[in-house]
Amino acid sequence: MAGRIHYAKPSITDLEIGYAADAVAHGWGERCYEWIGRFERLFREHLGVGHAIATSSCTGALHMGLAGLGVGPGDEVILADINWIASAAPVVHLGATPVLIDVLPDTWCIDPERAEAAIGPRTKAIIAVHLYGNLCDMDALLDLGRRRGIPVVEDAAEAIGSAWRGRPAGSLGRFGTFSFHGTKTITTGEGGMFVTDDEALHERVQMLSNHGRSASQTRQFWPDTVGFKYKMSNVEAAIGCGQLERIDQLVAAKRRILAAYRTRLAGLPVRMNPEPPGTVNGAWMPTVVVAEGVPFDRETLLAEFKAADIDGRVFFWPLSGLAVPARLGPGGAPVAAALHRRAVNLPSYHDLDDAGIDRVCRVLERHLGGCRDRCDAVAA
Repeated sequence: MAGRIHYAKPSITDLEIGYAADAVAHGWGERCYEWIGRFERLFREHLGVGHAIATSSCTGALHMGLAGLGVGPGDEVILADINWIASAAPVVHLGATPVLIDVLPDTWCIDPERAEAAIGPRTKAIIAVHLYGNLCDMDALLDLGRRRGIPVVEDAAEAIGSAWRGRPAGSLGRFGTFSFHGTKTITTGEGGMFVTDDEALHERVQMLSNHGRSASQTRQFWPDTVGFKYKMSNVEAAIGCGQLERIDQLVAAKRRILAAYRTRLAGLPVRMNPEPPGTVNGAWMPTVVVAEGVPFDRETLLAEFKAADIDGRVFFWPLSGLAVPARLGPGGAPVAAALHRRAVNLPSYHDLDDAGIDRVCRVLERHLGGCRDRCDAVAA
């Protein structure tokens, strides 16, 4: 009997195991930050940015970055309504209000025109979340930020390997954040990274990341302010170093899987993760959106996947429907409201083979049975 097809799992080799073993055996005392420093350096070099701070999560990195920008009570931060709650939670933790706006129907990412319409006197930042490896329209967002004097920051938790006009996702905004959760393209188990080219912002976030102790402070255990404790461990960083040495291989595997799904599902009335000219999609999570007018029930499909020993995953719920103290921007979010009901994420772990992809696609085809021919025009 064929084994279970998981929606995600990491690719760990003897390289990562060896590095982690070294950190466990020797990464203490004077060497307690050795692997962390190495991981930060490798990530800076990979992304082509000036500064990187390893963190315990992407959420922590975003929390500190927004705090470094001065986001606080009474402020507003604009982001898309379709997102995981981790993109909004730091805004709430800082006492600010998330302003949720609609997404573009092709990329499922923040709509720049809606973002501009939502700007008000209390707007402190715009968060561009690159969803499922898809890229926000960074040209439009960065132009908007320059014109209105508002920092645009990137939540690139799901976009390692994605690039916008030759520049890696996460390296274009005032700062960027990444996730190394066990489901991500590269992993440290848990973990994240804050990156920026802004020297002053880096110094503020570096201080905040160390319980508010500045690098220039000469008195031991003397904080200049109340900071955070979002530090990555040496062992996690060691695993991350091994993953970064394999980053091209890991991203290529993800892109191969997305391409295979796209070929296998050609002709069905579904859209998948886009890759517009001038971009590279890191393909973290291959996703299908079923065309409007086609009979489809997400929960039934997920039950059919489960019966076939396949993991499926729901498309993120709109944040406006969750227990998030936020408000909807002008015009609401009709695209987001319709999108999540007609979309699912497909399995995409690195060593998923063609036979596994075929198993997944057969279930999807059966669920959409009979609509291939009559819906060719919709799919086109």
